[in-house]
Amino acid sequence: MSKIHGYAAEGLVARYLEKEGFTILAKNYTCRLGEIDIIGLKKDTVVFVEVKQRTKSYFALSELITASKQKKIIATAKYFLLHNEYSNKICRFDAALLEGALPMPQLTYIPNAFTESGE
Repeated sequence: MSKIHGYAAEGLVARYLEKEGFTILAKNYTCRLGEIDIIGLKKDTVVFVEVKQRTKSYFALSELITASKQKKIIATAKYFLLHNEYSNKICRFDAALLEGALPMPQLTYIPNAFTESGE
């Protein structure tokens, strides 16, 4: 997926989150530990969202968020929380799976897609 398609997919998900009452804190947050596509806040919950987009489905999009990718996202989230004074908030890791061509792909949003404990 090109960067342009990635940014467009992330923009669609960000708009979806805003409609759901989230404030977008960051898009494409990067630090030395990794990158998180979208970080949002709603009440006392900070959500870290991994966005995956494919035009053709050869395998499940959810399989693209590997255990090593989850570890990087979690480490990056901890860094963000520590450096942005959100450590008193509830933290959640979600996945947004977009399937089909832009501008109208099908969105599957998965709250609590993974946890630090791997459950």
